[in-house]
Amino acid sequence: MMRELRCFAMTCALWLLVAPAFAAKVPDRSHAGPDRQARARDDAQLAFQRDLVSVLAPRADALPLLGAALLARPLFNQPPSNSFHGLIGRAAQAEGADAAVSWVRLADCDAKADACPNTAALDQLLTQAPDNAAVWLLKLGADAHDMKQEAAREDLSKAATAKLYDDYTGTSLKALASSIGVLPPPADTFDPAAKAGAVGMQTMLVYGVASTQPQPTLQLIAKLCENAAEDASIKSDCVKLGKTLEWGSSPLARSLGLHLREVLADDPAQQQEAKAARRNLIWQVQSFAQLLARAQEDPALAQHLLSLARNGGTEMSLLLAALRDGGIPVDAPAGWEPHKAG
Repeated sequence: MMRELRCFAMTCALWLLVAPAFAAKVPDRSHAGPDRQARARDDAQLAFQRDLVSVLAPRADALPLLGAALLARPLFNQPPSNSFHGLIGRAAQAEGADAAVSWVRLADCDAKADACPNTAALDQLLTQAPDNAAVWLLKLGADAHDMKQEAAREDLSKAATAKLYDDYTGTSLKALASSIGVLPPPADTFDPAAKAGAVGMQTMLVYGVASTQPQPTLQLIAKLCENAAEDASIKSDCVKLGKTLEWGSSPLARSLGLHLREVLADDPAQQQEAKAARRNLIWQVQSFAQLLARAQEDPALAQHLLSLARNGGTEMSLLLAALRDGGIPVDAPAGWEPHKAG
């Protein structure tokens, strides 16, 4: 079973490697940058991001405030009214605030003080979205951290009977893509040699910021289910949870769901089907990353990816729509293997 666990870890690692490929640039001045022009663009992009936050901050409705909070989160030395803490707090109190806002508010916490996730946001999510397995998996992680074994076991049961899994990345993408156009990007924020110009930079910023969405510790769930293979009750809950995760909102959730079926299913045919589906999932994630990278050179593609984000849905539905619209098959070619990907 350790081999299968490593396979799940590889899928997680793949997604974590893909995300930085389109993550928003935050300059690291602890060492010399690539060149003076690139560092100047980094500074200009950060200034543009601050300006976007300033324009969005006076809004009173939840979605633009959520967008402003997401844009402010990686910024340093923001005034209190334009800080992530201030903006996500206002978004939570705004008309139209829902579980998607509370989910992002989970990150409004002090990691150095071991105070994450935000307990008030988690408590609110348990009331707002009791049928969301992602919320119960977050609580499971918190209870496991606090050594509350009985509570963690109950959390697993709640997650197993939940109707869906949603980490609300789709809503964050919608908030960002709907807000990114409030200011035109200055010319110094993007590489003049990049054919997509301003819209390419906007696309990378939207998808980059959204890639920092809070996530449950899914590897903890994988290990828990692996170690409980001989416990009929826990195994049953893990199998139920896996079915929900297979239709989850994110590639990581789907990967875990398929992993659980591959490891826990009694039918070898089901195990093989899950293995093949996970292979296709890795192909989809890699293909989308390549598609997104091309957006910097293709203004029509960049605009289309922004349009998909503005339409909402889930991260997984957006990814599949982008592949289909780009003429990229969602099933991996015959003979393709992840380690052979170029």
